[in-house]
Amino acid sequence: MKELREADLTDLVEGAAFFSSGGGGDPVVGLNIVEKLLEKRCPVRLIEPAEAPDNATLVSFACVGATASIAHHSDAAVKTLNRLEKFLGTNVFAVVPAELGGFSTLAAVDVAARYGIPVVDADGAGRAVPEMHLQTYMMDNSGSSSIFVADIDAQKMLLIKQTGDSEAVERIVRVLTGRWSQIIYAAQAGLIGKQVRTLPVLNTLSTSIRIGTLLRRAVDPLKAILKETNGFSLFEGIVTDVKNETKDGFTWTTLKMDGVNGNAKSKLEMRAKNELLVAYKDGQLTAVAPDIITTVSSETCKYAPAEKIVEGNRLVVIGIPAPAQWRRPEGLRLWEEVLLRSGIEEKYTPIEKLAK
Repeated sequence: MKELREADLTDLVEGAAFFSSGGGGDPVVGLNIVEKLLEKRCPVRLIEPAEAPDNATLVSFACVGATASIAHHSDAAVKTLNRLEKFLGTNVFAVVPAELGGFSTLAAVDVAARYGIPVVDADGAGRAVPEMHLQTYMMDNSGSSSIFVADIDAQKMLLIKQTGDSEAVERIVRVLTGRWSQIIYAAQAGLIGKQVRTLPVLNTLSTSIRIGTLLRRAVDPLKAILKETNGFSLFEGIVTDVKNETKDGFTWTTLKMDGVNGNAKSKLEMRAKNELLVAYKDGQLTAVAPDIITTVSSETCKYAPAEKIVEGNRLVVIGIPAPAQWRRPEGLRLWEEVLLRSGIEEKYTPIEKLAK
């Protein structure tokens, strides 16, 4: 077990953002969470998956909704977890973040710290995801375990005792999100200690802290981070057109860029459903989910959330290979369905082949 200090937490925010593929919430909100945790002197304890007792109850925690509508009320998030614990009739041992993101991961860290329990060095996706059932521990499409969901103030709450399949979780929660101000909290049971050693994507919080440290210390942070993640610099350019629309619990974004430097005379187009799902360079597929497409500032290498990008921004678009679980047939099947629902018909091609 390790207690995370201020530098660890800020590095976690910045590092997790690199894996959020344009989504995962605004890191500014994540940094605000860190500031408040430090003010309240709430210790953040990070444990290895192997430290969880075999039969310990763990809860996956997420903020679900449109990235343009991000907000966070710690007391309401804690109330959501508490209601699930009371329903289960057993103490929750630790929290597992549902995904990686500059805000979303910190929301899970925050609720664990305020609840006085540790957060596990793992998450459900190894990246940010546009739909809730895109969790590696829901990959077999089996019925979900119990979930408590709440609106941003925890004034409206609902227990989902069980669903027939994992995609039903997404359908139910997304309807509530659209009706409850485009964002909700979700605390989900279903993992026990021995499962958390294999089912989530492991050691992702410590990896994110390492990325944040590189961003802060490296002479050439982009080069260092691409080496650390086996990533690729896909495009550098200036944003020429942005279209955003928030509806049905998602923020839909289309971005167009004109290339500079080595990409002069080329154009890039990207499409996002909360997260960036596909990129085309000069009309040809350049990257597609589940591989991670992330935008960073050309000047600072800081992450740029898709919904915050405006015309005139100068960005570098990077690509990071997806965690191995998503490249298995069962993982690609889930992503293919998500892409089709997003109007994207391209078949998955690993980014390392497209980047040649």
